[in-house]
Amino acid sequence: MLTQISVAVIAVAFAVLVFFLIRTLKAATQSLDKVTQTLQDVQKTVDELSYEVKQTIRNTNDIAVDIQHKMQQINPVMDTVKNLGEALSEVSYAVKQVSAGMVSRFKHKPAEPQQEAVRERSLPEPGTKQDRTIQSYESVYEASRETTKGRNWLSYVDMAVGLWNSFRRQRAR
Repeated sequence: MLTQISVAVIAVAFAVLVFFLIRTLKAATQSLDKVTQTLQDVQKTVDELSYEVKQTIRNTNDIAVDIQHKMQQINPVMDTVKNLGEALSEVSYAVKQVSAGMVSRFKHKPAEPQQEAVRERSLPEPGTKQDRTIQSYESVYEASRETTKGRNWLSYVDMAVGLWNSFRRQRAR
């Protein structure tokens, strides 16, 4: 009888063990089904994204080829602009040299006639206050008139530079 009770207890324990094992396996099966569904969703999303990424890469490559083509077309224009800049630089350097030479000529030449004119104008010292005042006004007036004559050539140079700048702007357009 003890053997029968032992066998009965073992049978009941085995039945309980199988019952809980079946519940655990069903829960594991449900979890694996959910994981499988999630992996399928992820795979679907990755497939959709990979298609979009491929399209984006193709568009980017097309844009890069287009930009490269346009840059090759712009290169001659940029070379021309560079050459024009160098030419204008040379012209402005030449104009600077010419104007510096003209300035130095005008500075040296008028100085001698002015000194001679001052020597010629120097009168003997007037005796009265009124004579001295008149002489000082005349000397100032003559000096300002000669300065104005000396500045006239500067206005011509300014006008020439203005014409040159407007010519440059017209050529740049």
